[in-house]
Amino acid sequence: MKPLKFIGSSLDDLREMPTAVRHAVGIELMAIQYGAEPSDFKPMKEVGAGAYEIRYRDTSGAFRVIYVAKFVDAVYVLHAFQKKTQKTAKADIDLAAKRYKLIGDKP
Repeated sequence: MKPLKFIGSSLDDLREMPTAVRHAVGIELMAIQYGAEPSDFKPMKEVGAGAYEIRYRDTSGAFRVIYVAKFVDAVYVLHAFQKKTQKTAKADIDLAAKRYKLIGDKP
């Protein structure tokens, strides 16, 4: 199982989400740690190679977690946020891309 590593404020942002959302996203992240795919995700090429977005929706809104699992040492959680519009905001993509660069090149 790969450990989770949270970049920037992603852990705090995740903790601010409603309990049911945190629980559902936590299960998805655990599946990723064990090498499985989340139930609803899409590639985020705009963020970087190997970046994906977990998509979760419930009665309180649409939530997203952008992560990278291609590295051997860990699953990196780059950004966690609630979507306010149909399209992912450029600011959210840019923040995740900036945090992706903080990881650096891993073997």
